[in-house]
Amino acid sequence: MSGRGDGGSFADSARRREQEFLSERAVLSYPASRAVPEEDSPLRTPFQRDRDRIVHSKSFRRLMHKTQVFVAPEGDHYRTRLTHTLEATGIARTVARALGLNEDLTEAIGLAHDLGHPPFGHIGEQALDEAVRAHGGTGFRHNEHSLRVVDVLERDGRGLNLNQPVREGILKHTGPERSGSLEGQIVRLVDRVAYINHDIDDALRAGILMPEDLPREEIAMLGPTGAGRIDALVKDIVKCSASGDEIGQTEEMGQAMLRLRKFMFENVYLGVEARAEHEKVQQMVRILFEYYLERLDRVPELDPDADDLQRVTDLLAGMTDRYCITHFTGLFVPERSRL
Repeated sequence: MSGRGDGGSFADSARRREQEFLSERAVLSYPASRAVPEEDSPLRTPFQRDRDRIVHSKSFRRLMHKTQVFVAPEGDHYRTRLTHTLEATGIARTVARALGLNEDLTEAIGLAHDLGHPPFGHIGEQALDEAVRAHGGTGFRHNEHSLRVVDVLERDGRGLNLNQPVREGILKHTGPERSGSLEGQIVRLVDRVAYINHDIDDALRAGILMPEDLPREEIAMLGPTGAGRIDALVKDIVKCSASGDEIGQTEEMGQAMLRLRKFMFENVYLGVEARAEHEKVQQMVRILFEYYLERLDRVPELDPDADDLQRVTDLLAGMTDRYCITHFTGLFVPERSRL
């Protein structure tokens, strides 16, 4: 018998495959690097176990009802935070495979990168940030909260005990610091590739944008369809990242993508349609924040070290769009009298 069911044999086989097939620039799956040491799985690498813990988490399931662009969308085909996560992760794996990097690490980072995103998309993040600052806090950033979710809040306060390269990639998928792993850098760049192009599709579907509204030079360079633009950007990333210690783009393609991102923020994410909802979301988040600060007995205490602001932030950031709306309505909107 080969003994492949034995944990050591599986790990040895996985190590050999990675040594043979992965680039020397890849992060290897072994040894595991968890804050609390665990015995390795007999059938999965450490990063595969992280992936499974993420997918089976409550916060991952809640992404299905969190806004990507549109607040509580009614249509069946609009992206949610969950579909964005799956699409971005699929693209990231494609890039990782083409470069000979660790697909399992890339996938785990991709699946977890938005776990800490609050309801109502970009508008909700800004509203929660303003609410925290208004009460003397340092603000809210979803990448930092995503790390807090996997480290502290999941499993009723025990966290997921993920490997350090996964944790680092989650934290640095946005913000001023770039991940030290190429796998983390892939997710950071591909996150933008995915949401810019998918959100264009949704804005066109919703009638917020018309095809003629899109920037002509950028569309001519990247392609007329979302799939075509993603394909062009991925090929450019792979070509530019074949060597060295950074995942990058050509200046031409990178600048075109940044201009397209700026266009989306000005015309969609924070545009006229979004601003119409902004005041409502801001008011809802502010009122709920103040309500729970005055009623901390109604706030779950998953982290005994958290202060009052953090406890309320944890509660609101974990809400889905529809739960937040329904909850606010139940608390503050009177029911019609049955008399």
